Amino acid sequence: MLRHVLGAALLAVMAISPAAAADLEGKVLRIGSDTTYPPLETVDEASGKIVGFDVDLLDAVCERINCVPEFVTTAWDGIFAALVQGEFDMVVSGVSITEERDKIVDFSDPYLIVNQAIMLRVEDEGLTIDDLKQPGRKLASQIGTTNAQLAEELVGRDNVQLFDTFSGAVLALQNGDVDGLVIDGTSAASYEQEFAGELLVGIKGLNSDPLGLVFQEGDALVEAFNEGLSMIKADGTLDTLVAKYWGSNL
Repeated sequence: MLRHVLGAALLAVMAISPAAAADLEGKVLRIGSDTTYPPLETVDEASGKIVGFDVDLLDAVCERINCVPEFVTTAWDGIFAALVQGEFDMVVSGVSITEERDKIVDFSDPYLIVNQAIMLRVEDEGLTIDDLKQPGRKLASQIGTTNAQLAEELVGRDNVQLFDTFSGAVLALQNGDVDGLVIDGTSAASYEQEFAGELLVGIKGLNSDPLGLVFQEGDALVEAFNEGLSMIKADGTLDTLVAKYWGSNL
């Protein structure tokens, strides 16, 4: 009987030990983020607070590894250089994991896979990539993103117009200054809902990108956050957050 009790106690310790493995002791982490990309991160107009999927994700992870996330709005252009220079502890901003970026920063394990898409005006529904290659056509995206890289691959640099923010690119599409916008499907769905009847996701099923949390090279935070991500994946929290923001449409 004693052996059974000891065995049960050992199993209990083993069950809780992963959850207690990483403890950042309440450390406040400054997190650089381009907060113009709903629903991943945006500024709530009513409260002025930074909200979104990535914010909820970090809150959930930090609950498990004992840290306090403090999001700081920053421009996308130069965000990785600012991290390398120590302006932030991490960058969380719907960042695609790429080999080029991995040369200067470290990534966590992926926490989300997103598909890229092209948004169009409703009246242009039916436009194809071949149409967008024609002289005079413009395909927009945000500078320095994998979306911008894909736009150039699809239609050539001469047919691409880049913007500092996705919101600026969306406005250009609304105004007819460009003919389409390469954007992650996660955010395209948000804009499609916001501008229902005006904009739509016209071309789907393009490249898939894994998203990761971003750290300075060699930072021990990577291991801690990988543990935290594993926890919220295992206990269903990540699935709950995905359902909250995208339902079954991701």
